[in-house]
Amino acid sequence: MPIFYLGQAIKNQATKERGDSMQSRQKQSYNISTVFVLGILLIILVPLFLGSKTLTIPNSFPQLNTIFLSILIEAIPFVLIGVLIAGFIQIFITEDHIRKWIPKNKFLAVVMSCVVGAAFPACECGIVPIVRRLIGKGVPLYAGVGFLLTGPLINPIVILSTYMAFGNDMEMALLRMGVGFVAALAIALTVSILFKSNQLKKSTGNFESATTGNKKQPFAARLHEMLKHSIDEFFDMSKYLIAGAFVAAFLQTYVSTQSLLQLGSSQMQSTFVMMALAFILSLCSEADAFIGASFRNVFPTSSILAFLIYGPMIDLKNTIMLLSVFKAKFVFVLFILITSIVFLFVNLTILL
Repeated sequence: MPIFYLGQAIKNQATKERGDSMQSRQKQSYNISTVFVLGILLIILVPLFLGSKTLTIPNSFPQLNTIFLSILIEAIPFVLIGVLIAGFIQIFITEDHIRKWIPKNKFLAVVMSCVVGAAFPACECGIVPIVRRLIGKGVPLYAGVGFLLTGPLINPIVILSTYMAFGNDMEMALLRMGVGFVAALAIALTVSILFKSNQLKKSTGNFESATTGNKKQPFAARLHEMLKHSIDEFFDMSKYLIAGAFVAAFLQTYVSTQSLLQLGSSQMQSTFVMMALAFILSLCSEADAFIGASFRNVFPTSSILAFLIYGPMIDLKNTIMLLSVFKAKFVFVLFILITSIVFLFVNLTILL
């Protein structure tokens, strides 16, 4: 018996040390990202306050500043909606609810998540905190990926904006909806084969404890807890949104779009160029159709379709936000899957 207790004590101590080490790494990562974001804000704000008389400001800086602020202004309302929903899931949705709603069959679970995502109006930034909470609560990774991909891509607002952007023509809207849905299914099913665990950076215990502790509290107290979680989530996500918006604005300012367009001489090349453009521009999915429509006289329909499908699934600011939530290996594999499957499916539409 003494040996048994000694073994238990050693095991408990090892678990505690692993937990302390994980918390230390998370705190270090948090400090680095915070310093990086503060640096970005200083770069943007200091020249504005000091003015051109004190500092020599490059002519390109106002353009960088405008693009950076426009991306933030466009994205923040959707992130706010996303973190409120994430806070609601954290406090009011239990693991029992999740188990009842998600089908046991992998294929049915993926189909259901893609259908729910298609009916859910969210942008690629606002959906990240929602998916993190859902997966933390027990939603399988592959179902979370289905929701992550279809939510920003084919929700009703996006389809309506696509229809209007292309001159009230349903062809592009239907292609975006159909090809995007099938691509999301294929990506999510592939994820179900490649990954067995949830791939979150933080342990699921952090997500479970809050709901368990709040089950018996009055509604007003639970609502207060929901808002607290939403505020924490907002500040957590905003660091990575600011970093992603700055990198996207920097590339848009200093990488010539015209040089990219010149590369798209063939069908394959033009598809890659439009996908690269969608990744760099990091447009909100509710507005990207109007940009895509402006290329109708430059590139073929399949390349514009790639732009409309690829951008909402993965772009620069969204990738940085995903890296803050999921393990880097998973984000890299997801990026490769989205890129290859979207490229393949879009080019198959030529045969239709």
